Amino acid sequence: MSIADIKKNVEAKMAKSIEAFKNELQKIRTGRAHPGLLDQVHVDYYGSMVPISQVANVTLLDARTVSVQPWEKGMSQKIEKAIRESDLGLNPSSMGDLIRVPMPPLSEERRRDLVKVAKGAAEDAKVAVRNLRRDANEQAKKMAKDKVITEDDERRSQDEVQKLTDRVVNEIDKLLSAKEAEIMAV
Repeated sequence: MSIADIKKNVEAKMAKSIEAFKNELQKIRTGRAHPGLLDQVHVDYYGSMVPISQVANVTLLDARTVSVQPWEKGMSQKIEKAIRESDLGLNPSSMGDLIRVPMPPLSEERRRDLVKVAKGAAEDAKVAVRNLRRDANEQAKKMAKDKVITEDDERRSQDEVQKLTDRVVNEIDKLLSAKEAEIMAV
């Protein structure tokens, strides 16, 4: 394993951390409707719990309303119940075989709570990135100790990994501030 391998490996893992953070941010609702909002809601489908998107079409009716159209007639009540019991604070209503899920407007207090949740997710992502940095630096130290690379190469590797870490943490901060602005916008 070389320094380039270590750097490439840590870069790929940090990119995955950013993607995971983006997915966490998508789960935090902002008052506007989007179909991905119901992705974490699971419904009982013949004895197994599956995401709603696997048993129904999830689309937008307008900016504040998600529509769910089950593929099977008998699933409407189960889907409606699953949405109601989720921790999203949504109140679906059935209209025949179509379930409408209106997004209630967010109160100022709820917006602040959502910002705290987003900040917590950002901090978790930063911790993951710092752990990756530490692991990469330990690999470089071990290679230097085993005389595979020189001490200068080890320092250069640590500097490159630090620059990469700084860039990734900066990107996480940018994503967080964009999400904060989105949440706080009325």
